[in-house]
Amino acid sequence: MKILFLANRIPYPPFRGDKLKIYNLGRRIEAQHHVYLIAFVEKKSELRYKPELDKIFKEVILVYQPKWKSWFNSALNFLGRMPFQLAYFKSKRMHQVLADFLRRQPIDVIHTQHLRMSQYTSHMKDVPRILDLPDAYSLYWQRRKQVKRPLVNRVFDSLESGRVVEAEKIIYKYDLNLVCSVEDRDHLLSIHPGSKVGLLRNGVDLETFAFSKHDYGRNQTLLFTGNMDYAPNVDAVIYFVEELLPVIQKSFPQTRLVIAGQRPVKSVLDLACESVEVTGFVKDISEMYQHADVVVAPLRFGAGTQNKVLEAMAMGVPVVCTDIGFKGLEIESGEGVFHARNGDDFVQKVCQLLESKELRERTGQTGLELARTKFSWDGITQQLVDHFTSVVR
Repeated sequence: MKILFLANRIPYPPFRGDKLKIYNLGRRIEAQHHVYLIAFVEKKSELRYKPELDKIFKEVILVYQPKWKSWFNSALNFLGRMPFQLAYFKSKRMHQVLADFLRRQPIDVIHTQHLRMSQYTSHMKDVPRILDLPDAYSLYWQRRKQVKRPLVNRVFDSLESGRVVEAEKIIYKYDLNLVCSVEDRDHLLSIHPGSKVGLLRNGVDLETFAFSKHDYGRNQTLLFTGNMDYAPNVDAVIYFVEELLPVIQKSFPQTRLVIAGQRPVKSVLDLACESVEVTGFVKDISEMYQHADVVVAPLRFGAGTQNKVLEAMAMGVPVVCTDIGFKGLEIESGEGVFHARNGDDFVQKVCQLLESKELRERTGQTGLELARTKFSWDGITQQLVDHFTSVVR
């Protein structure tokens, strides 16, 4: 098959989030199929990564759109009906590049990444199309507006949430839509009945996050990873440091939290103190997991599954997380990850792990086995190929 990936961000370097997915899927699919890539870049410096992507994709086209233009698009849309997330990625140039490419290169199926990019392929009828959301965006915004935040944030969240629900109706125009968990699928089917929604789990690269051995004898370092300008992550670490960590330290005074992730915003940098380290960008995040005793994921809004949880499982590190990040895993609490239903429960489960070397090791090893059998990119790639085959006419 000839497969076109249409992405909202250049999938290299494959450090976090949506970049990881396209990179890992593409480099596995290309062994048996012809894969192509069209993606946005917002910095000219990102163009230097094209040679790395040329090793995977038969053709790579990068469309430069600077941040100022994207923010200008969003501002123009303030009184419009399009979600700001879609307006941010609005581009006449992208429409033209895609049309020119399809005129000269026959494609069997298009993989459109994220609701943000649906504006470029929803109208097409002569080529099979899959929309990989990858989570229910309306569920993300529904949860976001329920969290107590400053008034201006809550007003914006309410406005964007309504727009996203309307924009999400575009899924009816696709041959198939993919989300990463049953929870997200069921949510979409409940508000958009009759739409075609399938599953494509998030995965973990077992080469990058390769387990060798882990020292379960330590018991004082907690780890949180992720892009630290991403609103759910920012909210999570502030919440954890201000409300949960002090309670944990009453029982385990030496406990420290490491916040590892690129682009930390000021409110995250301000958390740094004797017991909280903010690392900023880490080239090899797997090293951070090797030195962690427990990974915490106290997210209060979001959707889908969390890379930080899957990576920790692959490294044999026990995890404690909230509904956000747990429900999408389709596992039982304690199978590598403990499910915390509220703040008190979160503290209790972290303390239980800090108290017991045996529990840390048993939980970590169970998660490792699940990462290898359920969340390997190799198996997930085959699922995507099967989805492609199902829609090709």
